[in-house]
Amino acid sequence: MKGVEALAAAIIAGTDRQYTVPGFPVTDLGALTRAGLVINEKTALEYALGDSLAGRRAAVIVKNVGVNACADPLLQATVQGIRGGVLLVVGDDPGAKGSQTAQDSRYYGEMAEIPVIEPDETSCFTGVEAALTASETFSRVAMLRLIPQLLDAEVVGEPVSRNNGQGKLADPALTMHGRVTAATGVYRTVFAWSDTSSLNRWKGGTLGVGPAPGDSRVATVNPVPSRAGSFTEIHEFGRSFVRDHRAVTPPGLQGQPESRKNRGFSRTFCAACPYRPLLDLLKERKMQLICDAGCSVFALNPPYELGIASYGMGASIAVAARSTHVALIGDYALLHSGINALIDVYEKGLPLLCIVMKNHCAAMTGGQRVSDPLPYLRWADPIVCPARDEQVLREVIRDPEGPCTVIVEAECPKGAYHETVEC
Repeated sequence: MKGVEALAAAIIAGTDRQYTVPGFPVTDLGALTRAGLVINEKTALEYALGDSLAGRRAAVIVKNVGVNACADPLLQATVQGIRGGVLLVVGDDPGAKGSQTAQDSRYYGEMAEIPVIEPDETSCFTGVEAALTASETFSRVAMLRLIPQLLDAEVVGEPVSRNNGQGKLADPALTMHGRVTAATGVYRTVFAWSDTSSLNRWKGGTLGVGPAPGDSRVATVNPVPSRAGSFTEIHEFGRSFVRDHRAVTPPGLQGQPESRKNRGFSRTFCAACPYRPLLDLLKERKMQLICDAGCSVFALNPPYELGIASYGMGASIAVAARSTHVALIGDYALLHSGINALIDVYEKGLPLLCIVMKNHCAAMTGGQRVSDPLPYLRWADPIVCPARDEQVLREVIRDPEGPCTVIVEAECPKGAYHETVEC
């Protein structure tokens, strides 16, 4: 069978949901997996992260330049963690035959500190399952790098058993700095995984990367296995990634991850924050949220502890649509990059309560004035409610049956600062 057929079968068998944004060379792969078409790649990955929070495995199939749009949630997920396996399937185009660039997606794997597998003609089935298992083992997205030479090749191999694992979300007691430290510590163990992977074959001679010719074979291309350092002749499609990374070693020990308790305080909303009635209501009703960047991220912290996760600017909408069904986002984050996801959610009719805190400013970065999002949301028929109107809030803040947008309006008090609470 062709590589594209084997990979499609492996992805269908190994994941519960599949999403795609078509593009050469993975358009046919997306079609064969019956992947759902999504408005953009960032939203697709956010849907997959939402599936992961709900315990499902998900695959996102994009071309190389599509990874650019995924970058923010991709890197955020490494630090914030996942549950079900998330597979980012990337079609690279080293010859720029159907693309405006020949960018090599393996560099994103290095930057995001994620496992990257580049299968050959014998490891299409095993490579997909190994990537999903690695995603769950190391609690981060895993990447499968594919090129036309493999997709079009005749391949061998048999389907393998699915082996569901369980990743972990970042310890909620850790500060953001502590979460970074903990994630870096986990990345150290990814190097050992690459060194011992049965996907690699060591026979001496020349070294082939993925489907490139060679006596020996490397499939775990990030991190590059240490044994690759002994080879002088290396063949690979694209940039000389493996050759250039042969001497890369695990990051140094970072020390004990910082917790809020060890630091001595937690950050929360301003004392006079006009959104406290909204937050109190959400806590009273025990509604679990996906938080966004900006002030909404404080809902992760005491005294509210409403948030399950936060995967970056504009990410809460798509993530929540596939998990908790409640997103808390600010007006700036919505306009920045959340609105595309909201369009897709409404197009698909997904159950989502999107709560927009419209405070007219970017409160976390100095109070810069923000455009009013309401003129750009008329199509969503949003409910507009003053933050002080608790009666209306009680009527509109409810479990959603379909997509629903509630804009909660308030002005941030001048000169106010976020509070710190002793732990």
